[in-house]
Amino acid sequence: MTTPPVEARRTIRFAHTSVGAGVGRDAVSLPEPVTRAWAWGGATGRGVRVCVIDSGLDADHPLVGGRAETFRVEAAESGEETTWTVGPDDQGDSAGHGTACAGIIRGLAPDCELVSVRVLGKNLRGSGGALVAALEWAVRERFGVVNLSLSTQRPAFRDRLRELTDEAYFNGVTIVCAAHNRPVNSYPWRFPSVISVGSHAVPDPEYIEISPTPPVEFFANGVNVHAAWLNGGTTRLSGNSFATPNVAGLCARMLERHPGFRTPQLKSVLAAVAGNLI
Repeated sequence: MTTPPVEARRTIRFAHTSVGAGVGRDAVSLPEPVTRAWAWGGATGRGVRVCVIDSGLDADHPLVGGRAETFRVEAAESGEETTWTVGPDDQGDSAGHGTACAGIIRGLAPDCELVSVRVLGKNLRGSGGALVAALEWAVRERFGVVNLSLSTQRPAFRDRLRELTDEAYFNGVTIVCAAHNRPVNSYPWRFPSVISVGSHAVPDPEYIEISPTPPVEFFANGVNVHAAWLNGGTTRLSGNSFATPNVAGLCARMLERHPGFRTPQLKSVLAAVAGNLI
């Protein structure tokens, strides 16, 4: 009888990924053990509004399910001033990135109320001003969860993004942010008022690791993720962008089961169920 080969652990070449290190249980102070079943078992995200700020959305994609609202941020120039507005969007997603993130969220929280705000173009580039405008709108609309699988490196937007993430934190809006795939300074994922996410290679979308070292807080499945893509298709993707919606989806389920939770409680529960506690 031969033993089947064991697949080697994948090597990930982007920053802020799990190296498999354990974290002592005394780092998570809780009165009693917390389980996945208690945290989100049986929940589907029903009644929780989730906003995906990204490249748009193919709302008719089978993995999205046609139950989504779509918006976009537009710029209006007036002399040297730019005014940003959020309005309905019927252009879909020309890049696939936003649809991929939305599909991952929908897979974990199928009954959440999904909303897309398009700030990125076909080449996955966009303006920091558009990001700020979209986040201002999402915080004002009081979404339960905001998924940000993007960031900006421009220091000019740092202070305003910090103000917005703090406002969200104190008003029951949980922002889940992808850590940058390279070891650079970018925002808002580095701010303590958000939930920051890097990647691990365990193919279980509910398996979370707590990071033993800052600045990233948690790791989720971000390697070879099966995701929705353009023209109704699917693909395999790797990157912190695709780890982040796993955490956003789980947060939506926790908010259904525990409606009084806010960002601090969600962080505590994610840490408590982390699979690398020793």
